[in-house]
Amino acid sequence: MLRIGLLGGMSWESTAEYYRLINEMARDRLGGLHSADCLLRSVDFAPIEELQTRGLWEEAGAALAAAAVELERGGAELLVLCTNTMHKVAPAIERAVSIPFINVINATARAVTATGTTTVGLLGTAFTMEQDFYRDGLAAHGLEVLTPNPEDRATVHRVIYEELCLGIISNDSRKEYQRIIAGLASRGAEGVILGCTEIELLISQTDADIALYPTTSIHAQAAVDAALAG
Repeated sequence: MLRIGLLGGMSWESTAEYYRLINEMARDRLGGLHSADCLLRSVDFAPIEELQTRGLWEEAGAALAAAAVELERGGAELLVLCTNTMHKVAPAIERAVSIPFINVINATARAVTATGTTTVGLLGTAFTMEQDFYRDGLAAHGLEVLTPNPEDRATVHRVIYEELCLGIISNDSRKEYQRIIAGLASRGAEGVILGCTEIELLISQTDADIALYPTTSIHAQAAVDAALAG
């Protein structure tokens, strides 16, 4: 197994899910007392969130690239960025390291297209839903992407930053997400991408009548597949 470098902390709540999922998947694949060979570099989210809010993406990319280099120097043999939003700066991270980078957008697109789905809804932070990097990445795989209306996008974003990143799980927020997912389905979405790593703390397949694509689980599986293939 290759050693997986996890670049997390954005937020640590979802990074903990990455760690759990990757180890469970490694155990399931290898059996017995096996677990994943991995390193974790968990950054302080507050400065990164401030750079997001101020639109200082180049600075954010440089900070994460430096952390990725630390992982490679520590012995990581492939790299997983444990956040959807910060894949906006994935090119800067990839340029900084020589080890393979497992991209969540590409992994998710492959999982979606494998089911024959062509039109998907996208939930995530406002950055993920409103900027081009994520939608264009999915479109490159032939997917048509729908996002909620502005008011619902604000709700999705608020719940992520004010609740899920702080470990707050609210049934009222779950109902709001269910309503928003149903709205995307009514507009033609065949499935909905949970395009923020924290959303899986709130929503699961049992909460929707259409297919959900949980990016944290998809990304973790892609990392384990790559590590074992290596």
